[in-house]
Amino acid sequence: MKWFMGLDIGSTASKGIITGNGRPPLYHRLPSKADYRAAAEALSSELLAKADLRRQDITATVITGHSAGDLPAKHRRIADIRCCARGIAHLFPQARTIIDVQAMSGRIIRLSAEGRVTDFISSELCAAGGGRFLEVMANILRVELDDIGPLSLKARKPVHFTTGCAVFAESEAISRVAEGAAKEDILAGVHQALADKLAALVERAGLEEGCALCGGGALDSGLIKAFQEKLGVNLLVPEQPQFVTALGAAIMAGETGRNEDKEQP
Repeated sequence: MKWFMGLDIGSTASKGIITGNGRPPLYHRLPSKADYRAAAEALSSELLAKADLRRQDITATVITGHSAGDLPAKHRRIADIRCCARGIAHLFPQARTIIDVQAMSGRIIRLSAEGRVTDFISSELCAAGGGRFLEVMANILRVELDDIGPLSLKARKPVHFTTGCAVFAESEAISRVAEGAAKEDILAGVHQALADKLAALVERAGLEEGCALCGGGALDSGLIKAFQEKLGVNLLVPEQPQFVTALGAAIMAGETGRNEDKEQP
């Protein structure tokens, strides 16, 4: 009986997956808050409880994410770009381009036919290039984050944002509200602004189909629509897009565990 764990410790949320024994992956997510060590410990403990497993039942664990460097060297660490690529390659072997919309930034990853990273480019750490931009706008408009995608799909006259800065875009949104613009039109404009910003990175990296969208931003149907219209492609979107990097970590933990078994006499 072999079980493998992947932990993705992000700046705002930590995601974890346990795989093994041919069973469907078990997912868990919680806020990272300010203490990444505590988040990793809580995440692994709650995952184990969900799976009804003990720590000694886990054959191998891989930790990844922007904040993984703050954790003790207890488990193997692998760069989150590699884990993200591994997760997408597992779900969509045909994928050659990945758009990963994280909380505080976005990035484009190019893959080889074997699923290896051949190139990547990231946006600057600005809320306007990541999912945080959507959260800010949802708060301004007093709309639940889960509702902004479906609401934006009802837009008739999307608002055009003249800035790529989150701070100035926030001021623009407040002005549009004062002018009487519909919430759905403002949100459609927000999605277009984020899609424009990351599509510019896609152009720099080079778009090769299939193109997958992952990260928390891929939960937003309005953003998916904006990307597809901007890029002119049908995106590959996982059912659990926010867990792709954790999935890749768990898969690589499995490969690590099997390799260790081979090395034993």
